[in-house]
Amino acid sequence: MSYDLAVWEGERPVDDAAAAQSFTDLYDKYIETGEAGVPPTERIVAFVAALLERWPDLSEDDDDRSPWSTDPLIREARGPLIYFPMRWSMAEEASAYAARVASSMGLNCFDPQARQLRCQ
Repeated sequence: MSYDLAVWEGERPVDDAAAAQSFTDLYDKYIETGEAGVPPTERIVAFVAALLERWPDLSEDDDDRSPWSTDPLIREARGPLIYFPMRWSMAEEASAYAARVASSMGLNCFDPQARQLRCQ
């Protein structure tokens, strides 16, 4: 079982409902339609790099300490969006960290399971 998180560039949604709609629109445009050829933006690349400074990609995780459920993590990023899974057992710590990093970089962080913005 995994826990998913979405992070994207753009104006901060006014509430959770607006965030859910923004996420759905971005997901449909960049993930669902197969826009796999769209490279991640510089800010999303920097966000992923910040996460990987704390925990390595799975392929580089010799100590089984990485929370990510996909490898490489950057593969989950397209354009201004990254939608990525993490191990359920580490989701609380890793998602809180990801939300803090996203906030510090001016990015939106959204929990699709709870359908709400994560501020930090």
